[in-house]
This record gives sequence, C-alpha cells and structure tokens, in this order.
Amino acid sequence: MKVNILQLPHAEGIPLPSYATPESAGMDLRAAVNETVVLQPSCRVLIPTGVVLAIPSGYNGEIRSRSGLANEYGVVVLNSPGTVDSDYRGEVKVVLVNMSKENFGIERGMRIAQLVIQKCEKIDWNVVDSLDETVRATGGYGSTGVR
Repeated sequence: MKVNILQLPHAEGIPLPSYATPESAGMDLRAAVNETVVLQPSCRVLIPTGVVLAIPSGYNGEIRSRSGLANEYGVVVLNSPGTVDSDYRGEVKVVLVNMSKENFGIERGMRIAQLVIQKCEKIDWNVVDSLDETVRATGGYGSTGVR
C-alpha cells in the first residue's frame, strides 16, 4: 500500500518513519525536536515527528510504545495506542510519559514510538432487545483470574 507523506521543514534531515527489520509490524517514528527535551519522572510531553500522513480511507494509524524504551527506561506512549484517523492532515505527534524515577532525554532523530497502519472497519448499530448468552456473561475486570 502506498501512503502519501509530507515531511515538514523542522524535520529536515530526520529519516522518514521506517521498519527496523523486514518483518516489523510497526514503523519507527522519530523525534523532530531542535534540542534535547528532558522528560522528568511522572511527567508527560507531546513530541512532534515532523510528518503529515494521508492514510487511505478504511485504515487508521496506531501509535504504540517501543518495547525497548518501555523496558529499559519506563518511557511509554501515554494514550497507547494513539489513533491517527484517515482524514487527519496535521502533524503526527506522540504523547510520551516517563514512568521511571529518572529523567529521560529525548534527542533529535531519536526513535520514540511505532506506527502501525491497520484496517479499520466501520459498523452500523443493530439495536436488539437481548444478546446471546456466553460462558463469561457479565464477568468483567479480573473475572477470568490470573492463572
């Protein structure tokens, strides 16, 4: 699938989103900041990527945390997955939060998140008087246990 992308002037010299390996599901998004942004513990920051996407109708972009940043530094995408709608034509930005107890520096060109393009089905509601029975029924949070 071809997706149109516009690189904004403040992202000049930063690689476009790309797959790290041939079988990667997500493309790495990079920080288009001009100077190091220090993300303090328990704080969040909105980081620009310097790209605008024209995702085809029927698809959306999902912005997800990078496992290495999450595991090694406690830095994750706060609203993961973030959604980039097919009709959005603004700059893609990433909300990062630092869940660690140490400052984390975000530098220009750093890989900060992943972008996965997904098929997005539209639905129509079918209002009914009752729903089919299931084994789980109304069991909610924690109802299936941990083992």
